[in-house]
Amino acid sequence: MNTLFDKIWDRHVVQAIENGPVQLYIDRMYCHEVTSPQAFDALRKRGIKCFRPDHLVCMPDHNVPTINQELPIEDPVSKGMVETLKRNCQEFGLLHWGMMHPNNGILHVVGPEKGLSLPGMTIVCGDSHTSTHGAVGALAFGIGTSEVEQVMASQCILQQKPRSMRINIEGTLGKGVTAKDVALYIMATLSTSGATGYVVEYAGSTVRNLSMEGRLTLCNLSIEMGARGGMVAPDDVTFEYIKDKEFAPKGEKWDKAVEEWSQLKSDDDAVFDKEVFIDATCIGPRITYGTNPGMGIDITQNVPTLDEISENEKASFTNALNYMEFQPGQSLLGHKVDYVFLGACTNGRIEDFRAFASIVKGKQKHADVVAWLVPGSWNVYRQIEREGLKTILEEAGFELRQPGCSACLGMNDDKVPSGKYSVSTSNRNFVGRQGPGSKTILASPLVAAACAVTGQITDPRTFL
Repeated sequence: MNTLFDKIWDRHVVQAIENGPVQLYIDRMYCHEVTSPQAFDALRKRGIKCFRPDHLVCMPDHNVPTINQELPIEDPVSKGMVETLKRNCQEFGLLHWGMMHPNNGILHVVGPEKGLSLPGMTIVCGDSHTSTHGAVGALAFGIGTSEVEQVMASQCILQQKPRSMRINIEGTLGKGVTAKDVALYIMATLSTSGATGYVVEYAGSTVRNLSMEGRLTLCNLSIEMGARGGMVAPDDVTFEYIKDKEFAPKGEKWDKAVEEWSQLKSDDDAVFDKEVFIDATCIGPRITYGTNPGMGIDITQNVPTLDEISENEKASFTNALNYMEFQPGQSLLGHKVDYVFLGACTNGRIEDFRAFASIVKGKQKHADVVAWLVPGSWNVYRQIEREGLKTILEEAGFELRQPGCSACLGMNDDKVPSGKYSVSTSNRNFVGRQGPGSKTILASPLVAAACAVTGQITDPRTFL
């Protein structure tokens, strides 16, 4: 009667305190430049080293520029953080893939693509979107800096066991509908707090038919519903994706691993604390209109009216519309777009660039649109080149930038100016998230591409 979550959790419990937290063993921790310095300092003050340094992988991603990475970083704060991570990794003997290293990129893109994130693992990082790695059938969640220190020192962490939720998604996705649209639909349905305190397992025919990239996008956005993590049971899609990756098991070890991973699924009679059922055929291409990821609509729908909003949400709804300069009941189709961002740990994978290129091929970027196309890793960058996508993008007037978190958040040079509208494939549309005063509309790579060539919010199905 165990869920997939129960099976992985129980295997990693070192000891439990009655009516208290458990000591949970962690198989893999990722570290970037933003949430690790204080943890390293704490170890240094206590005179201790990392307990299992070979289980930690480090790389800068948040503060890196996405052009001229071969040159010194100009911003002194970003430069200091990136250089501090490098020094800490050298001192503590940790694997570090710095800027311009062929394996560098966004942690949540690099981990799965290198075979560092594997089924059955417990995975943590000082970053909320660690939930991404759950797509391979792992238990993955973000932690705070003090918890980063715990894992460095002991390879364990104290945790209260979350509750379990299963979101069943059934049906065939319509034309132009992607995993990003599914996630935005679920967030609008459940709200940004609807999964608070849960680890979510995504199940159903729709999920089984998603590519690995689609599953990674879906799990990435789990945190935006308040979930502790998201996960998908490993299957043939998972195994095919992981096979032959650099850090994946090889030979007889691979066969044994697949045999074990195949057992990682919820039992038929497993009981979840909560179950949700979603009809995938009801989902169209989505956009957001407000200042949290749950404030979204089908691209052909109008912004809700005040009559459609509950009393306790009217104040925040009105504030969000005032910030975005939208009106209740307004159609957003045709609304002017200033910036388009393709990338982030949500949609910076090869499948996302294929989708974007499929729309812009043979067309031209709108003259009034500034477009930032940022691969999630150097591996993705090289694949874009190999598949001829870079040529397609350049012929359409787009420039391919270097890997990094980029315009997902305002911690590097890629900031959207105040008052400008950005259609973004990233994960958050909070006030000022992409730069002070910026106005973010979350969307899929297909929607972003359609907007980039028209200069306005456009239904991608008109190009398909």
